[in-house]
Amino acid sequence: MTIAASFEIEYLQYLDATGKATQTDLPEFARDLDHMVDLYKTMLFLRVFDTKSIALQRTGKLGTYASCLGHEAVYIGIGSAMQEEDIFAPSYREYGTQFIRGVKPREVLLYWGGDERGSDFSGPIHDFPWTVPIGTQCLHAAGSALAFKLRKEPRVAVFCIGDGGTSKADFYGAINVAGAMQLPLVAVIVNNQWAISTPRQAQTGAKTLAQKGLAAGLESLQVDGNDLIAVRAAMDHALKRARHGHGGSVIEAITYRLSDHTTADDARRYRDDAEVKAAWAREPMLRLRTWLQLAGAWDEQREEAWKVQCGQRMDEEVNAYLGTRTQPLEATFDYTYAELPTDLVEQRTAALAAESASH
Repeated sequence: MTIAASFEIEYLQYLDATGKATQTDLPEFARDLDHMVDLYKTMLFLRVFDTKSIALQRTGKLGTYASCLGHEAVYIGIGSAMQEEDIFAPSYREYGTQFIRGVKPREVLLYWGGDERGSDFSGPIHDFPWTVPIGTQCLHAAGSALAFKLRKEPRVAVFCIGDGGTSKADFYGAINVAGAMQLPLVAVIVNNQWAISTPRQAQTGAKTLAQKGLAAGLESLQVDGNDLIAVRAAMDHALKRARHGHGGSVIEAITYRLSDHTTADDARRYRDDAEVKAAWAREPMLRLRTWLQLAGAWDEQREEAWKVQCGQRMDEEVNAYLGTRTQPLEATFDYTYAELPTDLVEQRTAALAAESASH
């Protein structure tokens, strides 16, 4: 029997869990310690934001919120590699990428506070809003990538999807058309090991999730998603390939969801404490901080000073969010249809009448 084809999935890592370099030749951007400190500071702000957001939800000042705890290296790595003219199609917890692209924390809070004006966020106007339906953002990104190719624009569409989301037809359709038409698309699988309460091993029999990209004819790679340098290097390569007409890529970033799926979830019901404890030993902040400290670029004094600044900034963002006036009742009806259907006209009239009578 002859072999029709054979494939490999490479694994990329530059920093191990202890913060020590696993390769002697670091990418050029990683040799700029000032730049790496800036990226670490952004990661630390993201963690402060996440902690504050959960506290707001627990005190009734925010709706259901999707934490990004443990994902900092993936999202900062993606955002720091992209150019402004590229398009980003997120799911619902990629705040780090969005902060780098200009989205304000107060806008994220507004969205999770139940106000859709949060989706009209700052940053590139062509980026897509948060997508709670699992997988639909994949097709949005693929369509954008097709437009870039037809227009001969040197732009790239990037989307994120969770490990569970790679089982959806939306994901397969997006990467299939990207491979068939050689589109400038980069798909980042954020493999945090849990699709709500479904573990990675119950999701698919594939040894890696990256290999799903091989079936579509895309360059595919698995990276240590807790290693900022590895994520950024993989993104730099994938974006450069796509921008120069060499097709799309699938990057599987191996990380761990250190939090509940959302604040409506209780992961203690289905995850073993020992597993979570082991994941904390591999988390992205610890290893990058250790590496920077060993390089003499960071210390505890700078850490504490920056945390104070992050706290002050978050106070400003939270106050701006809490100070945003709520929309009038009629806004519930006024922004979905060009011409409101008869039944909704009746509902709108009745709602306004009830509101008037209550005053």
